[in-house]
Amino acid sequence: MTLQDEAPGHRASASWRWITSSPPGISGLLWPETPCKMQASDEETYMRVDGLADSKLISAEACNRQNVGWTPEWLKRYFVVGRPGKSRQQSASAKLGAIGQLEVSLTRDKRDVKRLQKLRYRVFYEHGRAVADIATRLKRRDKDDFDSICDHLMVVDRSRPRSAVGGSAVIGTYRLLRQEVAEKKGGFYSADEFDISGLLRRHAGLRFLELGRSCVLPAYQTGRTIEILWHGVWSYVREHRIDVMIGCASFEGIDTEHLARPLSFLHHFASAPESWRAAAHSLRQVEMNRLAKSEIDIRAAWLELPPLIKGYLRVGAFVGDGAVIDPQFGTTDVLIVLPVKAINARYISHFGADAQRYAVA
Repeated sequence: MTLQDEAPGHRASASWRWITSSPPGISGLLWPETPCKMQASDEETYMRVDGLADSKLISAEACNRQNVGWTPEWLKRYFVVGRPGKSRQQSASAKLGAIGQLEVSLTRDKRDVKRLQKLRYRVFYEHGRAVADIATRLKRRDKDDFDSICDHLMVVDRSRPRSAVGGSAVIGTYRLLRQEVAEKKGGFYSADEFDISGLLRRHAGLRFLELGRSCVLPAYQTGRTIEILWHGVWSYVREHRIDVMIGCASFEGIDTEHLARPLSFLHHFASAPESWRAAAHSLRQVEMNRLAKSEIDIRAAWLELPPLIKGYLRVGAFVGDGAVIDPQFGTTDVLIVLPVKAINARYISHFGADAQRYAVA
């Protein structure tokens, strides 16, 4: 698959390649049609494409423990409110919001997870480049050991006929893994590709959340779907008082020479400051600095970035040091690091849990 926008979404924190212009309803928020303005100098530059250039906003001190979590009335129907970060679900699934006929919910129900695994198989293996082993091919489900310990965002289309196993048609998902859960179960998924141990030690007082396994059916790869998914993510961040989001984001393909321009762009303009930096494991690391900064056509490089990576950059995310090739999924992965404190207030306002346009009918 190439870096064209018609390519389907794919695996963990996968970069969706299906939006070439600003999606309806959120014009200019995540996917500008042209690259944002950047300040460049001969000195090392950290690109803040959301316009937040104040170094105080990206310092470790600015991201100390803060009250980013609160429980809106509609969420209290589904969670027992207790000690921060220790919420317990009363039911297997909690509705978080809706836009039109698209509804997002949070689930750990085994039946829902199986439906999401089938969705991921369709997107990653049938529409994408992932190579299935015999067991995966027979079950037609994308599954791993992390599914049982993660929370899952599930987007359904309420206008489509209910499936044979019950429930509306599932069209999108995101997998969420909190740090306290990961540490009890062997660590984060992304730790297999990137050495995040130093990052976690430097910010030992903060709560991390890993985003992964994101995908959407090709027919639903629209701005409305990504908007409702991000609303679900932000609702979860607020409920669990998350301070930092991390995860792998992917380019389709493993030809790093073909990806030289966008990878170099990320290296020179979106590299994480030292305090937020984590590198790919040395034995798997692929150099991102493939072109000199002066050689990069910024406009062309921006257009070659997968839309999800553009979205992460727009809200304030950084990129780790080095990329990793994932031969099973046929992707080239980079590490995304997004401190909640660095997110522009206008994005929080738009996707926040208190946004009335997401009220469930």
